[in-house]
Amino acid sequence: MTALHVHRYGAARGPALLALHGIRGHGARWRHVAETSLGDFSVIAPDLRGHGRSTHAPPWNTEAHVADMLAVLDAHGPDRVDLLGHSYGGLIALRLAHAAPERVGRMVLLDPSTGLPAGQMHDQARRTMSPGLFASPQQAEAERRSAWPAVSPAAVEEEIADHLVQRDDGRWQWRFEPAAVVTACSEMAGPPVTPPAGVPTLLVTARRSGFVSPAYVQACRATLGEQLTVAELDAGHMLYLENPEETGELIRRFLTRSPCRGGSPTP
Repeated sequence: MTALHVHRYGAARGPALLALHGIRGHGARWRHVAETSLGDFSVIAPDLRGHGRSTHAPPWNTEAHVADMLAVLDAHGPDRVDLLGHSYGGLIALRLAHAAPERVGRMVLLDPSTGLPAGQMHDQARRTMSPGLFASPQQAEAERRSAWPAVSPAAVEEEIADHLVQRDDGRWQWRFEPAAVVTACSEMAGPPVTPPAGVPTLLVTARRSGFVSPAYVQACRATLGEQLTVAELDAGHMLYLENPEETGELIRRFLTRSPCRGGSPTP
């Protein structure tokens, strides 16, 4: 058993892909990419601790998230999986690959959040300590459309349906624990984490976000050499929601053409 709520997409018997969302998110955000581009894979997409329908109980640090992911793999996955992580989910994927390299085949990092400026994370944490409350779902939808101008109206509507919850006082809020996000902000301000040597990795950066520095790309290349593939999308930080088709095709092409650690490409 696991304390996390897990979304499943794709082929039940396909190659396993563990998909990790970022802060304030939830596993169902992977639905469109999984259904349109990754239908041959068995996509395992948990809500992180402190998010969605998973337990909101502490601890919320990356060590706890890694332990949660290993429990999810024991319950839902084979001995070894590929990893897909966006933003803070990318940092958790990196930590998981270092903690349990024998469980990881390949890795896809979408605009990963690691080694970010302390001031930026401090500001984000302070804002999270006073989370927005909404008088109605319509007000929440308007806020999300403003924050995600490049995301399709259909995706915003799905976000409202999946991730908005009504409080006892009648107001509405996003389904995450603010303290878990504050903890994540502290973790993302720590020293940058690069993939472990030997793990074929696709690093996808978002041109309009600025989350991934050239120095980080160079550090990854120094560790991985030819096992690193770098791609850039003309998108903001929520690249897989803004441009799900192109993002999904990058992921699918990498996972079907790149050899696993010590093996052949996925059929």
